[in-house]
Amino acid sequence: MPVSLFEWVGRASAFASRALPAAFGALLRPGEWLKPLYNVVIGGLPLAAVTGLALGVVIWLHTRDVLARTGTGAVEYLPTFLAAAVLLELAPVGAGLIVAARTGASLGAELAAMRVSEQIDALELLGVSPVRKLVGPRVLACVLAVPLLHVLIAATAIGSGFVAESVTGSTTFLKYDTAALRELVLQDVIPAALKTLAFGFVVGAVGCYIGMNPRDGAEGVGRAATDSVVACSLLVLVADVLLVLVIKAIQALF
Repeated sequence: MPVSLFEWVGRASAFASRALPAAFGALLRPGEWLKPLYNVVIGGLPLAAVTGLALGVVIWLHTRDVLARTGTGAVEYLPTFLAAAVLLELAPVGAGLIVAARTGASLGAELAAMRVSEQIDALELLGVSPVRKLVGPRVLACVLAVPLLHVLIAATAIGSGFVAESVTGSTTFLKYDTAALRELVLQDVIPAALKTLAFGFVVGAVGCYIGMNPRDGAEGVGRAATDSVVACSLLVLVADVLLVLVIKAIQALF
């Protein structure tokens, strides 16, 4: 029986409240989360590298001409603009969406298949908590993987921007590096990076929730994978907006 949006949000939130302590508990059992972490990070590396490369080059191509028309010396601020755009928004969200698209589908399909084949029911009959055994390590893997991919995307984007700019012969690495960090402060960069932890938790918790509650038997396995990608991607974007508002409100107080 289909559930309303509010009911789905309520059930998913209740599931997330159980998944959070399970993820913290999984820290003490590295054997359970190292393999999921490896799968998430290694699987996302090619997408993250290509995303960073594309972001750096495209931002440089679009922005350089605009700054050149703005006035003399405006092009010198291109590294600053590129670094700010990548570090504060594009890299965190890009990493979250990569994990949502790739790992969200995997979590939904994997756990849905286990539910349909009654493996999860068997764990419950044995007195083993599926949330502790299956959900916690997977959520923790997502929480740890998104920041790592964020760093890769940011480094690749800023590096590809330098390569594109150096082709013109108008900059050196020291000059580019100084300009990129000119206006950035830790109070801006660190909160933006911490958003990735929330994105990882959202993807892990929502993907596991959808996988643990499939519909229509075996047919629901494929639907769970699709629903996980859609829900995780949408909620990453919603979480990004809410977190930016919260961060700006906190920064305004200090």
